[in-house]
Amino acid sequence: MLTQPVSSVQGVGPRAVEQLADLGIYTIHDLIFYFPFRYDDFAVRNIHEVEHEEKVTLQGAVHSQPELRFYGPKKSRLTIRVLVDNVLVQAVFFNQAFLKRQIQPGDYVTFHGKFDRHRLMVQGAVLKQPADDGEIEPVYPLKSGIKLASLKKWIARVFQDFQEDIQEILPDPALKKYKLMERSKACYHLHFPHDMDLFEQARRRMVYEELLVFQLKMQIFRKTQREADSGTEKVWDPSELVQFINKLPFPLTSAQERVLHEITEDMKSPYRMNRLLQGDVGSGKTIVAAAALLAAVRSGYQGALMVPTEILAEQHAQSLAELFENSGIRTAHLSGSSKTKAKRETLEKLAAGEIDIIIGTHALIQEGVDFHRLGLVITDEQHRFGVQQRRVLREKGLQPDVLFMTATPIPRTLAITAFGDMDVSTIDEMPAGRKPVETYWVKPDMMPRVLGFIRRQAEAGHQTYVICPLIEESDVLDVQNAIDLHTQIQEALPELKAGLMHGRLPAQDKEEVMQQFAENSVQVLVSTTVVEVGVNVPNATLMVIYDANRFGLAQLHQLRGRVGRGSDQAYCILLADPKSDNGKERMSIMTETNDGFELSQRDLELRGPGDFFGVKQSGLPELKVADIAEDFKALETARQDAVKLVESDAFWKDSSYRGLRQMLEKEGVFDADRMD
Repeated sequence: MLTQPVSSVQGVGPRAVEQLADLGIYTIHDLIFYFPFRYDDFAVRNIHEVEHEEKVTLQGAVHSQPELRFYGPKKSRLTIRVLVDNVLVQAVFFNQAFLKRQIQPGDYVTFHGKFDRHRLMVQGAVLKQPADDGEIEPVYPLKSGIKLASLKKWIARVFQDFQEDIQEILPDPALKKYKLMERSKACYHLHFPHDMDLFEQARRRMVYEELLVFQLKMQIFRKTQREADSGTEKVWDPSELVQFINKLPFPLTSAQERVLHEITEDMKSPYRMNRLLQGDVGSGKTIVAAAALLAAVRSGYQGALMVPTEILAEQHAQSLAELFENSGIRTAHLSGSSKTKAKRETLEKLAAGEIDIIIGTHALIQEGVDFHRLGLVITDEQHRFGVQQRRVLREKGLQPDVLFMTATPIPRTLAITAFGDMDVSTIDEMPAGRKPVETYWVKPDMMPRVLGFIRRQAEAGHQTYVICPLIEESDVLDVQNAIDLHTQIQEALPELKAGLMHGRLPAQDKEEVMQQFAENSVQVLVSTTVVEVGVNVPNATLMVIYDANRFGLAQLHQLRGRVGRGSDQAYCILLADPKSDNGKERMSIMTETNDGFELSQRDLELRGPGDFFGVKQSGLPELKVADIAEDFKALETARQDAVKLVESDAFWKDSSYRGLRQMLEKEGVFDADRMD
């Protein structure tokens, strides 16, 4: 049985049991499903097909006597020139001096390492023998002193003794429909990839299984949440919404119309809305939010708009007050810095139902804030409306519809994964007439010319953001970097007022600096804190990003979106070292397109899903086999299948789905509180 402890495997003693436990391996089952995290391909390649910086195995004749150099104790560099496909390549071996005695001119060698196409060099090379077990070598995550050879030996023994006990969990219709390999064979070929064709089939099977199980978890969670959280059916006169839209100084784009329809259909249903609205900076999410708030109010409910900063709350309060002027809708702004008397009056009016729409930070749902009849909560950026916030509202006896807005364009694959418990609406069209931000990539030594451009923008009455990279908010080096840059700008441009903002400033000081920038009493804002989400300053026309190679594409695009909000042409200057990792590619992409969704997809491909949000996103599954960026088609298929299964009677009752149900039950999926 697969539930037996690993100690029952021949050769696994007490010390090995402890070491395997460090890897999360306790049972035979754990060992079978401890898959390699990557595979090194040692198939010999033609040098003319190899990309720059690709890991590769090459073969050829040694051209001349190897050259050995020592630098420091026990450190050496051996260079061997090898004629590969009529191209002379340098193979560089570090700390392998003994090879000089073994390799002679004319010898035929096979070697593996990272290929530098510019210098025709393979760095960090190792000699390879034709492998006994095939050209693909599995690489496992190891620690605690476990040797790869030992792990492979134990896995081989487990397959010898227990392969027949690996139960199929996918139903026959799915296996036939997608021509999938059976589970036990797929597991074997992932561990022992002797045959490329069988390995690909095995991977395809386990990718589908892994993504289907994850999507089933999401869909079951949504179903249980939906049944537990009965919402409020909202009814309003549709002509009022039409009237509001017709009065706007610009027509809605077809994308805005589509997402507004999706949102209002949710609001009309008896189930609580839990929807993500994503759209590029400037795509018009705020107008959609305003229309949804209007619908909630005309249905007899209150609306709340939560934003990350107080200054942004003030701006939203002002724009909503202007939009709803002469409509009879009562808006209010609740600020942490409001005077006690004014704050108390606002809270009393809110509880009495004398305020229709309240705007503020996430403090809006905290203790002491009571609503008369809350029907819609909209959160703008940063505050993913999580389980804890929903619980707070439930405890207040409220079941409002929830709309989460983000200006970070998320590729569809990530949206249906990280936000799989939400419905997703996307504004993928920009309003007519919006000028794209002109983006330039320059080397760091061009800073004096950049300072001249900042001066010219200021002379034209415009303002500039200068952003320093930030790895951790408490990183002293980064704060010092910002202080130095602020000093440099003040000395170079004494006629301008430069403001400074970094993570160590108290919140009140940050708000004050942002306020000064918004009022144009500060012309240049030097900042380490991420201002992708912040104040709307239409007068800011220049974004300078220092060490831009230290940011991801999505973040660079967000920063660029801070400018170009007025009618004047805006610019973004990226100061970046072209030799940095991925830097050249990222900077080139930024200068080629202003489309946030295209950039986000490229970012996902460059950095992988785990780093897409800048940190590990808790909503992302820990996938063993699948790759969200590569396997997006399988993810979409798995999602569609999961939706159909969860809504069908067969999934809950038929014996053919018992394996899937048991796996999900074991992981606590049917326990709503655990999923919460």
